[in-house]
Order: sequence, then structure tokens, then C-alpha cells
Amino acid sequence: MRLTGRRTVIGVIAALTLTACGGAGTDTDTAAAGNNGLEKTTLKVGILPIADVAALYIATERGFFKDEGLTVKPEIVPSTVVAIPKLVSGAVDIALGNYFSVLSAQEAKMANFRVLADTFQAKPDVFDIVVKKDSPIQSIKDLKGKKISVASLNSIGTLAVDQTLRANGLSPKDVVYAPMGFPDAPGKLASGQTDAAWLTEPFLTGVQKDMGARKIADTMTGAMADFPIAGWTTTEPSLSKYPKTMAAFQRAIVKAQQIADSDRKAVEKVLPTYTKITPDAASIITLGAYPSTLNATRIQRVADLMLEYGYLKAKMDVNPLLVPMPQ
Repeated sequence: MRLTGRRTVIGVIAALTLTACGGAGTDTDTAAAGNNGLEKTTLKVGILPIADVAALYIATERGFFKDEGLTVKPEIVPSTVVAIPKLVSGAVDIALGNYFSVLSAQEAKMANFRVLADTFQAKPDVFDIVVKKDSPIQSIKDLKGKKISVASLNSIGTLAVDQTLRANGLSPKDVVYAPMGFPDAPGKLASGQTDAAWLTEPFLTGVQKDMGARKIADTMTGAMADFPIAGWTTTEPSLSKYPKTMAAFQRAIVKAQQIADSDRKAVEKVLPTYTKITPDAASIITLGAYPSTLNATRIQRVADLMLEYGYLKAKMDVNPLLVPMPQ
């Protein structure tokens, strides 16, 4: 059952890739000279409107990209499943890639992906399952036969919920997954079109504050405690074509990751600029960690758990995907 679902989602990604190919960019912004010797000075970056990408906005606000000779243009997408075809086609140069989707696409040979920098790591109550305040659902066991929204099928969301279900005596077959972008999930929950929602920030605090939603489980516990979530991802052809440009992005984003991880106020300041969250809500949301180093041992956990749960066909070594920081 799991492998059949996995083939389905790869087919969806492949179809999206064909559609995205018509939108690939040109090299009109390639630098002929100067600009720190960069091969390209403008980068399009696919992101989601979630807390994970705060460092990108910090880097822009503090001039880290500008100092490197870069102009970074964010493009909001609903999920990594949509971002990957854009990355493969060249419609975006870099994307927020949750490790689950990137490793799935890597095994399916959609492209050779390369991770430039880590982005986000789970902490307690950053990825929760919530229900309406008047829902009869009180625990995970009450989810049997219910519909749960996740950002996309066969994703970090389904892996997290799978693990939580199994830890509570249920199987993934006991629920119905409803794929939808995070921005759409609160409305579907409020209207009763879904029974529960798997959410991250800022949507998690938003539904609790705006509609009194109740948490019934933190999905990042046990095998998924402190789980690596996503990395700034490109493809090997882009890395080979624009090595100095990608190195410049790495230097800038790592500086911003360090700030995001050590200065909560810096994250709170940028969140309202690219999400619908208010400054007051930004001050109370729960944040994960913003790692500034690529640790192969940490990221290998993702591949190993995916294999254990049947999301990968064979063991995968993540080391070749990680791009060392430039000296």
C-alpha cells in the first residue's frame, strides 16, 4: 500500500515537472563580469509561507545577499511537491526542500539534488495534530476513520502522522489523508471538511488563537524528536553551472541561520512580512531550531526512517547530496 502511494505521488511530481518546464528562466541575469565574479546575480527561490524560511528574509533585511552581490526573489509555493518540479525545470534556482520529498525525488531519479544549507529542525509542539475545540476527538485513537489534512501525500507530514498513529496502536490505513496547502487547512478544519489537521507555524498558533483549535498530539516525539525537516536545495546541473553564485548564497544564508537560531526577535520581525501572521501572534508562536551546519548523521535519520516505513525502496546515503560550505 505504501509503495503504491509513493509511486502515485512521484507520478504527480513528474506531471508537474512537464508543466513547469514551459516556465524555465533564461540566463539574462547572468553576470558577464564583476559582482564578486558570480555567474548569475539574481536567484529565484521557492518557499512556503512558514517559519522555516525566516532566515531568507533575515538575510535580505540585513543585506547579507546584497553583500555577496546577489538579488534573491522569493516565490511562494504551496508545498515541496510543487517546488521540486520548478527546481528541476529551472523555474526556480533554489527551493525550500523538505528532506522527505527531496529524498523521494532523488530515488525516483527526477534529478540529482544538492542541499546547500540546513533550514529547520523540529522542536516540541512545532508540528502538531489539532482538531476543532468542540470536536469529539480527544486522542489519537479517536482518529480512526477520520480525515486528516497534510501538506501533501507521501511527505514529511504523512511520515510524522504515521509514526504518531503507530505509537498509539493505529495504522496509517486507519485514517484518510487529505492533501492541501497549509494556508487552506484551517478553513477546511473550521468548516468540517476535515476532522483534524497536521500543522506547523504560523498556522498552528493561528488556528489555536483564531478558532480555539485543540492540540491532540505533538508528532515530533519518539523516533522523530529533533527531526531534520528541510534544507535549501538546488540541483547538480545548477550547482555546476553557477558554483560561485551558489557558494555566495550559502555564505549569506548560513549567517542568517545563525541569527535566526540565536535571536528570536529577528525571526518575529520578519514573519509578518511574508505570512499572514500578526506581530502579536509572531511573538508567541513556537519555533524550531535553525541549524547552520549540514550534519550528515542528522539528515541520514530521515532516509533511514523513510526506509523503515516503506517510503524508500533501498537504503540511501545522504552524504553525496550535501554541499560543503565554501572556505
